[in-house]
Amino acid sequence: MPPLNLTSLTPATFILVGIPGMEKLHIWISVPFCSMYLAALLGNSVVLFVIRTERSLHQPMYLFLSMLAIADLMLSTTTVPKMLALFWFSAREIYFGACLTQMFFLHFSFSAESVILLAMAFDRFVAICYPLRYATVLTQSAVVKTGLVALLRSFCIIFPCIFLLKRLPFCGHNVIPHTYCEHMGIARLACADISINILYGLAVPFAAIVVDVVLIAVSYVLILLALFRLPSRTARHKAFNTCGSHVCVILLFYIPAFFTVLTHRFGQEIPHHIHILLANLYVLFPPLLNVVYGVRTQQIKKKVVKVFICPKSRSLRE
Repeated sequence: MPPLNLTSLTPATFILVGIPGMEKLHIWISVPFCSMYLAALLGNSVVLFVIRTERSLHQPMYLFLSMLAIADLMLSTTTVPKMLALFWFSAREIYFGACLTQMFFLHFSFSAESVILLAMAFDRFVAICYPLRYATVLTQSAVVKTGLVALLRSFCIIFPCIFLLKRLPFCGHNVIPHTYCEHMGIARLACADISINILYGLAVPFAAIVVDVVLIAVSYVLILLALFRLPSRTARHKAFNTCGSHVCVILLFYIPAFFTVLTHRFGQEIPHHIHILLANLYVLFPPLLNVVYGVRTQQIKKKVVKVFICPKSRSLRE
């Protein structure tokens, strides 16, 4: 008997269902999703433009914020346009290669964003706990190296997932009950043992993200201890305000992500449409909240007003 050709069992395309059980509401659901995506796209682009053009913002805190904006734009742009095409035009088909590409950039941008959030927490830790050493610790070279580490770590963690999926036979199963392609959603369609996919998907990326979360938590515990020792009430309030906004961004980035990952493995009792809705919000909320966080920063707010709202007064002063 000739050996089984596994490549023949790989579908040319996958079919994205959308949100199972809510197909009739796809048009209505697309309205807030599209609004959130456009707001995130516009807001993050403005933040990037202002940080790029204003030399006074070429500091570690704002450079990390620009990296976060880029990662957020990648996270949402990887998934939302195809999602909206599915909702509006019933464009359910996605080529196998395109599906793997979407999966890679989805998880890659999430992993990179986690490293950047850790770097931002470290930035606040040094600024508050060791202000006199801030300029020597967080140099421009250190910021560039942090960005390279975020890219390299994310690539090394996520790239093996492509090969773990390409080795699987699918036996004609090509319907994904989701709005986009992600690792375990694809793997569960395979007609073969996916233990390695489950183990790798849970152990390696999840462990890396947990390490980031633990280090962020340690940073903020030390920051809180330092804040309570500040003699000035005004300084404490200003530091709490900045750190509080960052903590909100962190929580609303990690909580939906952890929920999505864990429900894929253990949450079989949770209604599937709830899981998919939250998975969609997980690619929309962080980019939108990054805009809010950026605009709440006083220096960026002033520069946005200077560049976009009062450009004439700026040119007269110059």
